[in-house]
Amino acid sequence: MLRLNKVRKEYKGFQLDCTLEVQEGCVTGLIGKNGAGKSTTFKAILGLLKMDGGSIEILGKPLHEIGNQDKEDMGVVMSDAGFSGYLMIQDLIPVLKNMYRNFQEEEFRRKCKKFQLPMNKKIKEFSTGMKRKLQVLAALSHEARLLLLDEPTAGLDIIARDELLDMLRTYMEKEGRAILVSSHISSDLEGLCDDIYMIDDGKIILYEETDVLLDCYGILKATPEQFGRIEREHILRYKKEGFGYSCLTDQRQFYQENYPDIAVEKGNIDELIMMMIRGEE
Repeated sequence: MLRLNKVRKEYKGFQLDCTLEVQEGCVTGLIGKNGAGKSTTFKAILGLLKMDGGSIEILGKPLHEIGNQDKEDMGVVMSDAGFSGYLMIQDLIPVLKNMYRNFQEEEFRRKCKKFQLPMNKKIKEFSTGMKRKLQVLAALSHEARLLLLDEPTAGLDIIARDELLDMLRTYMEKEGRAILVSSHISSDLEGLCDDIYMIDDGKIILYEETDVLLDCYGILKATPEQFGRIEREHILRYKKEGFGYSCLTDQRQFYQENYPDIAVEKGNIDELIMMMIRGEE
């Protein structure tokens, strides 16, 4: 559905060098701290910036061959973009109908009502969360095959986030669809994504299936003496702490079985991000 191969973009003090793939039937997450390259990656996919190298393939076509009809098969939410604040939703509906042949007007209206989005109020008067809900609902409104969602749950309260994630799961029940989503809220990714890429300083530093991350990865809490004698083959990163060392491993069971005196915790995605970025190899 989507393939990036050695995509490069150079700015002063930053260089993107990204390879990733989103397969049909999968929700793929892109995680990393602010400024890591997530939004630059999305902009490259959408042709909003000129690449300095590499290739992008969307829905089986090279990026330069993507036409207007292909774009109708994509639903997009960007973290730093949105609809004109001077429009009302009532004004937006004819625009969406003209843009997308498969625009589902009645369903769009129903979901706007469900999320308490007023039809006759200017979008500039919406809260940040309301604007994000509207963006996501518009992306879901026209039977897109591929969703590109940059921080879609940002600004939403926990109830709205849960409802939105349910909508995305329902969207994926139909065959022939896929999602690339970035988020800094780890619980969203753990409950939604099939696989995850981690990006830091413009480079992909980790790729793994979400189930493997949650089942096999872990954090060792070791004293200096314990740290000095453990096998390092399965240690991905380590970090000096007040008590000794925290160590990230992709073989939690190995250390549980062979080092019963060392505390081994089941890590979450937040801890994984912190250890991969701040830890030493």
